Amino acid sequence: MKKLSLFLILLAFAVPNAFAEVYVDNDRKYLGDDGTIHIVGEIINESDKPINQVNIIAIFYSDGNSVYQTNTENLTSIIMPGMKGAFDLMVTEDIGHVDHYILDIDFKVTQPKDQVIEITSSEFTHGPVDNIAIQGTVTNNGEITANMVKVVAILYDRDGNVVAVSETRTEPDYLRANDESFFLIPILDKTQINKIVDYSLIAESEEYTAVPEFPLGSGILLVASLSTYIAITKNPSLITKGLGHLSNPRWILARLR
Repeated sequence: MKKLSLFLILLAFAVPNAFAEVYVDNDRKYLGDDGTIHIVGEIINESDKPINQVNIIAIFYSDGNSVYQTNTENLTSIIMPGMKGAFDLMVTEDIGHVDHYILDIDFKVTQPKDQVIEITSSEFTHGPVDNIAIQGTVTNNGEITANMVKVVAILYDRDGNVVAVSETRTEPDYLRANDESFFLIPILDKTQINKIVDYSLIAESEEYTAVPEFPLGSGILLVASLSTYIAITKNPSLITKGLGHLSNPRWILARLR
């Protein structure tokens, strides 16, 4: 009985630390040109474990009361340690006036994928009717064919805030070992185009995920379901975010691995 009690006490301290290292960052709400409400943002995995089945739940409030709730999934199937995901939560129905929202994350810790899908080139392209796209090439550095190859674009304004999220699949959507393929990601929402000055890309297939931006540490893999509740402060400044990250030891260690 004493051993069980000790285990439960240790678990109580360990679990909050684990899911505190996975969080939503840089989120933003906007109204699309078709009247759809979007909440876009990034999911940061600062833990030492790969995660999947990432679900983002949004609760909308008006005058202190909850008026609507919905959810969406991360746009890639897995987020490796030290990497990030992206989401675009959409509300198409009229939910009336909204003061603010909060986000909840649910995910599972999973087995890793080989990180061998690499974006080898990319650039903005401008079309004839004020539309833009991101075109580039993606390479499979693995030993087997990569199927259902997807590329996700996270688009930022000049202050580093997420403006929009878009995705595409290569055509064909498979990529043989050591082969390269072209991709084109359209940016369809014209209300956001004038704000976009930069972007980042994430790529994956059913078998593989993206090449890491820096070396990753290793950790013991567990299979567990975790949930964390995050109250979001709207429109933080870029300086505040930068100082917050620099004061976070986990953020510094993650980038030194």
